[in-house]
Amino acid sequence: MGFKALRVYDTPEVKQVIETFEENALPQGDVIIKVHYSSINYKDALSATGNKGVTRQYPHTPGIDASGVVTASTSDQWQVGDRVIVTGYDLGMNTHGGFSEYIRVPAEWVVKCPETLTLREAMCYGTAGFTAALSVSKITENVSTEAGKVLVTGATGGVGSIAVALLSQLGYTVVAATGKPEYAKHLTDLGASEIIHRDVTNDTSGKAMLKGQYAAIIDTVGGNILSTAIKMLNYGGHVTSCGNVASPEFASSVFPFILRGVTLHGIDSVACPMLKRMAIWSKIASDWKVDALIQSVEEIDLEEVPNVITQLIDGTHKGRTIVKI
Repeated sequence: MGFKALRVYDTPEVKQVIETFEENALPQGDVIIKVHYSSINYKDALSATGNKGVTRQYPHTPGIDASGVVTASTSDQWQVGDRVIVTGYDLGMNTHGGFSEYIRVPAEWVVKCPETLTLREAMCYGTAGFTAALSVSKITENVSTEAGKVLVTGATGGVGSIAVALLSQLGYTVVAATGKPEYAKHLTDLGASEIIHRDVTNDTSGKAMLKGQYAAIIDTVGGNILSTAIKMLNYGGHVTSCGNVASPEFASSVFPFILRGVTLHGIDSVACPMLKRMAIWSKIASDWKVDALIQSVEEIDLEEVPNVITQLIDGTHKGRTIVKI
């Protein structure tokens, strides 16, 4: 069978082209999936622009998300016709990814798509939504809706915008921090009660602690903004960390931890255990399905992916973009 895929080359210069492949070009694996939808994440943008920290070997097909239908399987776990989701693991990093009409992956990477979720809706969430849901899950486990405001940083990004929508639907008062005030209406439509500029969350005073303002914070950017978030929590507050677009490094003192009893949670969506992965997708398909989010998603064709990659690298992209394969 011949099929199309986006291929990234890094020599003599980085370029992205649509090429035709045969099944034997796919990597080894147990399950072949005809991809119906993928989505575009910041990690895809890094892979598609030659970042060796994400993808070691080129040429390569990015796409860390895929939803589709099984067309062949050597595993008893999956049958032809099964509707499935693949996110995380090595998909789209060093394994042929979802910007392709077909993928072949190990059986243990595959999740059954819940009956109440379409393949399109699954990619409206994708890795970004799964990461946001993992973060929100930590908040719901530890912070009540009456405890105070919840701050979301990087709120116009994929993870941030979904976190805003989920928290709002669950009854939390959400403050959205963004460097793109022109997208304030987008955030209020998703449920944000207040919009603040990201500079407010980027403290450079050198103080060990700031006035406590938030019961919880979902930080999607890392760096000094995460440092500031830790200092802005109320007593007993919780902050989740799931991104590093600002910087993979941050500085903190012990004082917020020993004087306010705050807790920092690391969020990993790549190697998340399967039982937890299935539980989160079950939530997304039921109580955590957000109609406003699904309606706000931009849908493009495979040929339009390079344009969105450029927007992500330039910092001009907002919300979620899915790819109809």
